[in-house]
Amino acid sequence: MTATTLKSWHEANQRYLSAALAVVRAALGRHAARIQNARSEPANQGEPELALQEAADAMPAPPALETLAATFGLTRFERDLLLLCAGMDLDATFASLCADAQGDVRRAYPTFGLALAALPDPHWSALTPAAPLRHWRLVEVGAGDALTTSPLRIDERVLHHLAGTPHLDERLVGVVEPVPAAPGDLVPSHLALAEGIAATWERASRTSALPVVQLCGAERAGKRAIAVTVCDALGLNLSAMPAQAVPSSPDELEALLRLLEREAALSFGALLLDCEELEASDTARLASVTRLIERAGCPLIVASRERRHTPRRPMTTIEVRKPTAGEQRALWDAALAEGGQVGATSVHLNGQVGVLVSQFDLSAPTIQAASAEASARATGARDGDDLAGIVWDACRSQARPQLDGLAQRIEPAAAWDDLVLPSPQLLTLREILAHVRQRSRVYETWGFAAKGTRGLGIGALFSGVSGTGKTMAAEVLAGELRLDLYRIDLSQVVSKYIGETEKNLRRVFDTAEEGGAVLLFDEADALFGKRSEVKDSHDRYANIEVSYLLQRMESYRGLAILTTNMKSALDTAFLRRLRFIVQFPFPDVAQRAEIWRRVFPAATPTEGLDASELARLNVAGGNIRNIALNAAFLAASSEEPVRMSHLLRAARGECAKLEKPLTDVEIGGWT
Repeated sequence: MTATTLKSWHEANQRYLSAALAVVRAALGRHAARIQNARSEPANQGEPELALQEAADAMPAPPALETLAATFGLTRFERDLLLLCAGMDLDATFASLCADAQGDVRRAYPTFGLALAALPDPHWSALTPAAPLRHWRLVEVGAGDALTTSPLRIDERVLHHLAGTPHLDERLVGVVEPVPAAPGDLVPSHLALAEGIAATWERASRTSALPVVQLCGAERAGKRAIAVTVCDALGLNLSAMPAQAVPSSPDELEALLRLLEREAALSFGALLLDCEELEASDTARLASVTRLIERAGCPLIVASRERRHTPRRPMTTIEVRKPTAGEQRALWDAALAEGGQVGATSVHLNGQVGVLVSQFDLSAPTIQAASAEASARATGARDGDDLAGIVWDACRSQARPQLDGLAQRIEPAAAWDDLVLPSPQLLTLREILAHVRQRSRVYETWGFAAKGTRGLGIGALFSGVSGTGKTMAAEVLAGELRLDLYRIDLSQVVSKYIGETEKNLRRVFDTAEEGGAVLLFDEADALFGKRSEVKDSHDRYANIEVSYLLQRMESYRGLAILTTNMKSALDTAFLRRLRFIVQFPFPDVAQRAEIWRRVFPAATPTEGLDASELARLNVAGGNIRNIALNAAFLAASSEEPVRMSHLLRAARGECAKLEKPLTDVEIGGWT
């Protein structure tokens, strides 16, 4: 309705409700007259019905009372009983009429016995628990000795609906919330999904209940936008409820179901059940969510990262993916065209859009946000500033994955000069960079991706004892690629619950996929060791976890790096699927000397340090950095430059941690 039509309907609805109340009021008056032995019937008995018909004829659209009666299948008696209860709140004369009609001034309220006696077409079944008035909680039965004498009261949400001023039931406030219309149009692939769902629901509405639709995948914003579009097309109002709000108690769940279904019926609504954050460890809530899905009688869309299965109610499951590469390019073109200073120079960024799309797998809202952030950053940009870099960093910021306790973001600080490795290892690291940078050209332009996604992931294994530079090399690669580096905490990924490890791994990869982050699985042999012979169910599920990881490694669009101290502990089938294997050797004397020459920043004051003498200490590069740092603190506290004597004290402490004895050959002459 337009605003004018809505105002007209609201005024007409008030007149209709007043006329309907007058009909019930007249019935009460006639019954009061009968029990008081009045000699004559009240005058003008037919006027209330005539006024009601005139009010109905003046309605621009069906009144709320009649819509509600049709929705819940109320009989005429049930409808009038509801009006009898509504009159107590809307008409000051109803209380005294109820007392008169019941012959008792203390019973100035509606009762079922009064309704049976005063209203036309009465039937006892109107107030059974399964009948609409009580099943849908349209009226409430108060405390009393008998059903016929207990006070009746209309539910507040229903009263406001009859008055034409609907609002969310207070018991649902904080549980569900209206979902606003999504800004902008859906990308074509998502629009096609929305149109398909809307057509399915429209066909089903003619013959049966609407099927539950399940939207799966990592594209959270897209799922919600699709749900909004479906409901807009069908004239439904969408509300969302997080799965965490579903109660575990059967009684509370039953009460919630009634309220949700009633709210959907009153507001022509649909429900979006958000299961994105539902934890597998919350078994009681998982069971309640399943019961809600199976029993819900309102239009229901379930949004979930993983596919959910309901034993007794099949769902229509649809995988929602990020916009395609072509759609993302179109979104970028549109965003850059109106992007402030970035947009003004977008002609210089056209060649970069393909690079952005190949690296960042972003949703439509994220692209808009990245463009706005880049525009804000570029406001003060000067001629010659790296606008492409500004857009890149904005994408990186917007796509930064939220991996909670599963990963730790590492700010890359190391550069090539910090790495002391043999030439073959350095060459392999540069090859890894080339593969990441050129993957768009090789996969898309040269057509390798069309041959299949298997084997397109760039996986590398860094093998070597602790302290040989594996994590530093990962930092160098991430810094060169201008990407985020995340160290995965395997202790948080592996779960004792069956299937939960795979879900955690999927969450890691799906979340990181958006920004193509560099993933670093430290001490990978803890999870990716040799697959065992299946002796029991635990072995079988452990092997499933490894197989799932292999699959995701091969399809991950970013760079995944695994580190291990024991290459021999890894499954050979796993090794075959890795594109690069880099062995980080324990540094020899020459390499240790080079590490010592590079370990101190230029601003650190040093005096009398001999790299060749220091290189005799047989420790890895990580230990050398620890010794240098500790020596710097010793020197600073003494207000002296770093000397060999400080390094000697720091070396003794470091080797004590390693339980490594120091020999005269290693530290002779460190004074």
